[in-house]
Parts: sequence; C-alpha cells; structure tokens
Amino acid sequence: MSKNAVMVWGGWPGHSPKQCTELFAPWLESQKYSVTISDSLDIYLDTNLLNSMDLIIPIWTQGILHEKHTSNLLEAIANGTGIAGWHGCMGDSFRENVNYQFMVGGQWVAHPGGIIKYKVKILSPSDPIMHGLTDFEVFSEQYYMHVDPSNEVLATTSFSGKENISKIAPYNSPWIQGCEMPVIWKRHWGRGKVFYSSIGHKPDDFEIPEVLEITKRGLLWASR
Repeated sequence: MSKNAVMVWGGWPGHSPKQCTELFAPWLESQKYSVTISDSLDIYLDTNLLNSMDLIIPIWTQGILHEKHTSNLLEAIANGTGIAGWHGCMGDSFRENVNYQFMVGGQWVAHPGGIIKYKVKILSPSDPIMHGLTDFEVFSEQYYMHVDPSNEVLATTSFSGKENISKIAPYNSPWIQGCEMPVIWKRHWGRGKVFYSSIGHKPDDFEIPEVLEITKRGLLWASR
C-alpha cells in the first residue's frame, strides 16, 4: 500500500535544501511513497493536502511561517501526519515561531567552532531507529540547541568548550565543557510522530553511513 509524503524546501540556501530534496525524494519513492515537492510555504494553507499526508519533510532554514500556516501545519501533525527532518532545515526554521519550536522539540542557538570533528554517542541501541549502530564521528557543525525535556533522546554529543562561540562572541565557552547535548530525538505532537536529527549541514553529511541510515529510519518511523 502506497503512502503520501510532502517535501517543502526553500529558505536560506546554505543548507542545500534543493539538493537534499533531490537526495531523499527518489529514496522515498522506492519505499512506495507518492512524493509531492513544493518550494513554497503556502502549501501549508492547503489543509486537505496536509491531512492527506503520511509524512511531512520540511527542508527550510530561517524564514517566517505566518500564523495560519503554522496553525494548519500543527493541526495536521496533531491529527496524525508525521514530520521528520534534520539540522537547521527543521531545527532552525522559524526563529520567532515558538509554537513551531514547541512541536519540533528544540531550536538551534550555536555551533561553536563551525565545521569540526565530533563524536555522536548512541543512547538507545535497542530502539528501532538506532538498532545495530554504534557511536560514530562526524565532521560538520556541532549543534548547541535549546531542547525540550520531554524529547525521547536517541543520541547525544559532548562539547569541549574550547571552540569560539561565533563571530559575535569570538571566545571559547569553558562553562559548557562536558555538556551532553541531544543530537537525535523523537517525540509526539498529538497523534503525530516527530523525528529530528541535528546532523545534515551539507548533503555530504549523508555520505556517513550511520547518518544516512538513521535519517532514513527516522523518516519511516515518523510516518503515519
């Protein structure tokens, strides 16, 4: 039996939204999904379409999601449509939209040092999304996030505190040394399932076998 997915891409181009859409759309089709692709947030005004979807994949960094768009999206998820995504394409989408952030379960605030090597620690090896996987390393942005304590955290990373915080704050942050930050989590919003991974700054990140496998499994898990 086929399912329906919608991929909504756009916003800041630095996270390669079009390329990521082109990476995952064919795979979804191979999993018997009928895939709708939109480069406009106005697709969130179509409540019939949203509620007919099994899965929403937002690939949109920054921008503004207006009240009606937000309400329709959250209601569709609460009614059972799943949502899944990665990095800033889902975790740094609409910085002023606290309702959207509440649904996601977190919001990006920093990536000290920019592109660095860091370790991802698997917390739940028995979970279907993480089954058979072990700790792995990533050379990418290590996201420091504000996160919801109700998230079911599947993997974390630890910060050294030695990297400069940002251009505006060009000094290190020893006060976060050893801080364990969620990297991958799942949660619910009403009857809908939510999956998020903070890895995916560039399409190259998905060349890491563990990252690609976790993302694929997360998409399927979140689906209605």
